Amino acid sequence: MSNLLNAIRPLAWDFLPTIAFAILTALHVDVQIATAAAVGAGLLQVLAVKAMKRQVGLLQWAGLGLAVVFGAVSIATNDPRFVMFKPTLIYVAIGVVMLKRGWMLRYVPVIAHAHGGDLIVFWGYAWAALMALSAGLNAVIAIWFTKDWPLFIAVFPLASKLALFAVQYASMRVIVRGRIMAEMAAQAAQPQAQAA
Repeated sequence: MSNLLNAIRPLAWDFLPTIAFAILTALHVDVQIATAAAVGAGLLQVLAVKAMKRQVGLLQWAGLGLAVVFGAVSIATNDPRFVMFKPTLIYVAIGVVMLKRGWMLRYVPVIAHAHGGDLIVFWGYAWAALMALSAGLNAVIAIWFTKDWPLFIAVFPLASKLALFAVQYASMRVIVRGRIMAEMAAQAAQPQAQAA
């Protein structure tokens, strides 16, 4: 269980502004307050990383930039349609960032990278596809099913990401462990073959 929590922690950290916005929206907090809180969370997040003298990740910069730009426009226009459509633009932008080959490498342990680099690349593209799906669904619901949008934004983004994360985590754990065991068996068989 601790391995799962260690794997979730950096993803939850990178998506903190989005998570904050979704929670506040689900609690029916005013859209302007929820947007300001998400922007504030993004700013605090980058400042905290800088204070720890660490490198700010690509997703964190992208998330902060999008939160600031779209947050400012949302607050300035006070147009609920823009606020509802905003996640579509964010998902598209994050999905494009996730198309960078190997973006996920910083989120996996060294041993998983060494024995599952191909899987990490595949799952990086799977995450980009989820962002595209999320963008499309959000656009449809925001435009044609406006009354259902708060429920959608409160449930689907987090649930879909947790589901994909669980499938990725379980499959990588099984496959990487299998590859390590096969490698160990092959190494153990080498001395026996040389002795014969």
